Amino acid sequence: MKPDGLRPAPGDLVIAADGGANWCAAWGWQPDLVIGDMDSVDEAVAGRLRADGGAFAHHPVEKDETDLELALRAAVERGANEIIVAAALGGRIDHTLGNLALLALPLLAGVQVRMVDGRQSISLVRDRLDVAGAAGDTLSLVPFGGDAHGVSVTGVHWPLTDADLPLGPSLGISNRLTGSRAEVTVHSGALLAVHIRAAGQTPATSRETA
Repeated sequence: MKPDGLRPAPGDLVIAADGGANWCAAWGWQPDLVIGDMDSVDEAVAGRLRADGGAFAHHPVEKDETDLELALRAAVERGANEIIVAAALGGRIDHTLGNLALLALPLLAGVQVRMVDGRQSISLVRDRLDVAGAAGDTLSLVPFGGDAHGVSVTGVHWPLTDADLPLGPSLGISNRLTGSRAEVTVHSGALLAVHIRAAGQTPATSRETA
């Protein structure tokens, strides 16, 4: 699903992971680079991009990385300090889980990364996350890769202070923002933070501070 209100700004680097070029074409975005094994990009789309001077980085089908991992690595190599990933959720569940796992790549530890889909935004919290939204937005926290310790959440209907969120129980699901800001901190472990804007709300930015 197209992320609500998201559109590249002048100077933004747009990288399409293989078939992501098809989404770019549908949304009117011009990718600076198409990367992957090119097994899902539409030939007509590829032809138009080449005619417009678009760059392609072709990788073999038999490779160790997914096309999205290649795209993330390419973004970091080009100096990105903030990455927004669109169209990475839904579809095949193995790809969705694998895409979420990519948030834990060591090379992304110092980069602000969000995966967005419609009104949903997902970030990995290693230390702190400031969430910008509106009262009534949903904020869910899911332990990632193991138990999360020392979790504190403010600006929500059910705040937490130095709590433990073990992997398994659903304690962190479906909290609600009480105003325009919420803050999540974790002392050890990591959390997936899912921010779902209430219908009709203007998109805002959630920023992780390491």
